[in-house]
Amino acid sequence: MKKVMTIFLAAIVSATLLCPTIGCSTVGYYAQSARGHLSLMARREPVAEAIADEQTSEQRRRQLKLATEIRDYASAELKLPDNDSYRDYVELGRPYVVWNVVATPELSLEPLRWCFPVVGCLTYRGYFDRAAAEAYAEPLRRQGNDVMVRGVRAYSTLGWFDDPLLSSMLDQGSVATAEVIFHELAHQIIYARNDTVFNEAFASTVGELGVKRWLSSEHPEQLDDYLAALKRRDQFLELLRSTSDALRALYASNIDDEKKREGKQRLLAALREEYHTLKRSWGGFKGFDGWFDTPVNNARLISIAVYRDRVPDFLRWFDACGRDFPRFYQAVKRMGKMPQDERHRVLTGPASCS
Repeated sequence: MKKVMTIFLAAIVSATLLCPTIGCSTVGYYAQSARGHLSLMARREPVAEAIADEQTSEQRRRQLKLATEIRDYASAELKLPDNDSYRDYVELGRPYVVWNVVATPELSLEPLRWCFPVVGCLTYRGYFDRAAAEAYAEPLRRQGNDVMVRGVRAYSTLGWFDDPLLSSMLDQGSVATAEVIFHELAHQIIYARNDTVFNEAFASTVGELGVKRWLSSEHPEQLDDYLAALKRRDQFLELLRSTSDALRALYASNIDDEKKREGKQRLLAALREEYHTLKRSWGGFKGFDGWFDTPVNNARLISIAVYRDRVPDFLRWFDACGRDFPRFYQAVKRMGKMPQDERHRVLTGPASCS
């Protein structure tokens, strides 16, 4: 704990000294990040103690036991980092640990980026307090941007610290718990500076592949349901990709901005209609209805693209590596060392693990 506090305090002090260079608002952002993380670290307890605690509900006890199984499987079978991450537990008392702010211009699908001395440039800003996230988002909206504030159930410190297991990681079912643990541990393998798309797509790929392998070997009775869910998710994401492609073409056209706005609204309305058609093909499955509870905009579309658009490329590389996780990780690490343009050129080109 002392090491954690020392590093965070050093980061805040360094940011304060750089205030004229990086902006004093960045210092405040680092400070809320440090306070939020340190608050979690102060509340953690070993998962085994939480399981043994008589105050722990039976449902939570079952979830924690399963999370322990998943964590052990991650290192033993998927060769993900074998450390103390997700060996301690924090009961949050809320559904999300942080809230991310994502923003794009009104007529663009290029996300705004925020750059920091340590992690580089990101396409989102995360806040431990929802009100703080909304407060940051509101001026962006007033400037005419499309903005999304989205709750997140987990985050990674990229291996700098032993990230705790959070109650928010347990409440969506065993498959979701496994996917998020595998995803977050994957971030500890490779982090390409200034490349959110590469980092998140890789972690999402490991999460998906890991769950398939875990269910196949440990819970085969659940595998068909998961594969069916993946098929629905892929169909839904393809619908979003199609809409995004149409919007990009619209925004790049030579028509005036008012006509672009009208075209944008037509495409977003068509997205809803196409979703209802897709849902009928699923026999009325409503799992994605909540995505439309708030207005769809550029920021919401791009937030999905960041996590998913490059997943098919990583899947090709996994196959090229003989579906062997260590060989796959080594190939991705090599890409991570390349300049960003070259990295994406290699990722999207012919896959070869040799």
